[in-house]
Amino acid sequence: MSRRLPSLNALRAFEAVARHLSFARAAEELHVTPAAVSQLVKQLEAHLDMSLFKRGKVLALSSSASAALPLIAEAFDRLERAVEQLRIDNDSGTLVVSAPPAFAARWLIPRLDDFQTLHPDIEIRLLATRRVIDFALEDVDVAVRFGSGVYPGLFSERLMQETIVPVAAPSLAASIHHPADLLKCTLLQDDAYEWDPAFPDWETWLATLNVPVKLPLRIRHFGDVNLVVQAATAGLGVALAWHTLVVDELGSGRLIPLFDTMLPTDRAYHLVTLNHRQSLPKVRAFRDWLQAQAAR
Repeated sequence: MSRRLPSLNALRAFEAVARHLSFARAAEELHVTPAAVSQLVKQLEAHLDMSLFKRGKVLALSSSASAALPLIAEAFDRLERAVEQLRIDNDSGTLVVSAPPAFAARWLIPRLDDFQTLHPDIEIRLLATRRVIDFALEDVDVAVRFGSGVYPGLFSERLMQETIVPVAAPSLAASIHHPADLLKCTLLQDDAYEWDPAFPDWETWLATLNVPVKLPLRIRHFGDVNLVVQAATAGLGVALAWHTLVVDELGSGRLIPLFDTMLPTDRAYHLVTLNHRQSLPKVRAFRDWLQAQAAR
């Protein structure tokens, strides 16, 4: 049976304009010009021989368009799920993972060989970026995000809660017995605190231990966490670090935690993906493996 349907592009343009009640915002969403969106809507109106919008100072839907919009939106949702089902049935062996650069370099990559041993049929393609990727626009299967865990419209599960710990090389740690001893040390500062309010500067952290700062601190600044960790491992000073990003150095003894003091934060690493992708076999395998690694 042949179906006399209008252009899907025209229907998509109408659905976007109707949802936003704006040609400009619909064009932004669809990555075309407002003129192109307007032309597609006019094509649909010509096909239906009716007006879909009341055009005036404020754009409004006609009564017929308002009644049809939920059905059209549902149809696009169902179409998207159907296409995704085709992908599931023909599941590619490549898994595209987005993660923050420091987490990718310091925690994820050293453990990936274990995943590849367990799942030799799944190839990991790692995208290391601080940018929050848009699953609707980018070819990414899962992301590891650092934050509060509130990601509307996405599936999210917590991997590891993060804490902040002061660390030093064993040779330097041996001479530090009390928090006040830090006032005489070179303090290594990861300038991450400038973009993440959960990360304290040294004065703020010392205040949590009731250590008054009367003289200027001797602070050496770095713009990358890897440089901070390398400097601390080389014995150049004491560093404040995200615990997850130095867990391997702590485990090997190259760095020593000071004073058994960890500062809790409300930040955690989360695995995030589209709701309908969480059951993909390759995503499920990666989720299970990540949770097992995080539990260690």
